[in-house]
Amino acid sequence: MADGLVEEWVENARMIVESARAIVPADGALDRVRKARFDGPGYDRAVMAEAGELGLFLMRVGEEAGGLGLGMRETCELARVLGRGLLPEPVLPAIMAGALLQEHMPEAAMKGDQVITWAWQDAPGALTWQGAGRKLAVQGATGADLFAVVSGDGLALLPRDAVTLNAAETLDGGQLCSISYAAPDAQHPCPAAQSVLEDATLAHSAYLLGLSERALEITLDYLRVRKQFDRPIGSFQSLQHRATEIKVSLELSRAAIFATARRFDTGADALTRARGAARVKLRAAELAMHVSREAIQMHGAMGITDEADIGLFVRKAMAEANLFGAPRVLRARLAELLDEGEAA
Repeated sequence: MADGLVEEWVENARMIVESARAIVPADGALDRVRKARFDGPGYDRAVMAEAGELGLFLMRVGEEAGGLGLGMRETCELARVLGRGLLPEPVLPAIMAGALLQEHMPEAAMKGDQVITWAWQDAPGALTWQGAGRKLAVQGATGADLFAVVSGDGLALLPRDAVTLNAAETLDGGQLCSISYAAPDAQHPCPAAQSVLEDATLAHSAYLLGLSERALEITLDYLRVRKQFDRPIGSFQSLQHRATEIKVSLELSRAAIFATARRFDTGADALTRARGAARVKLRAAELAMHVSREAIQMHGAMGITDEADIGLFVRKAMAEANLFGAPRVLRARLAELLDEGEAA
């Protein structure tokens, strides 16, 4: 890659991270996240409005449609920051909705005063989007004004009063919804649906990476101050080895996610994209759950209390790890993709 392109990406990523600081405190404070739990949709619409004013929803909208035209590397940097702050607002779903809408309804993606989310999943655990009439695991739905619904019939933009919601509370204090809807009056071809789903899977992997990174930092801080036998428990070799193992896994996952993002940005073929999205999501989900288990063990019983910040990360990991495919589903998907590659 040319040095100029690398410098441009680094500068874009830096600006995106700085913008995100308006909605994710740099000091890691979680007061607002705690307050939003178990309250209505589980997030603050004012924060979504601020994210819209910052232009974050237009990251994946092309410049020709009035967007920022940024790539998946910048999107993953943003997702990583959001994960570190446990941001409950559906910023990533809004970004993906904008990517879907840019060809036929770009003006809808520009509306910072309305919350837009997307709906695609057909069945529990499925990675398919062709079905119509009902969608599952819709993030941010109870606080959304507009729904970008993708199916085999095409793309439709539905207002809140055109869908019926069935909300389920998640372990972290948020909500996931299923929606049902009648056949829309207007639908548009959506050839980019599969690509956007793969982009969303990659971005969600970066969110889980950020979550895991911050969870490890909190745990290491605790190991430095918690004493046993008049010594910080972080000085115990067995805990050092376990922490080092996690750190190595984090670095490997980070490298895999951003290498995949670079391939996405430089025109990877369909099979490479599908494999990459499934592979990094499997890695990131398993890592988030591994870090959560280790963090709880290293904190002891206090780690599962509501007052401990690490408990918020564990709950979020449990609520988010299976989105865009549980490990069992992703392993089966990867096996199918490997078979496709051999048959080609």
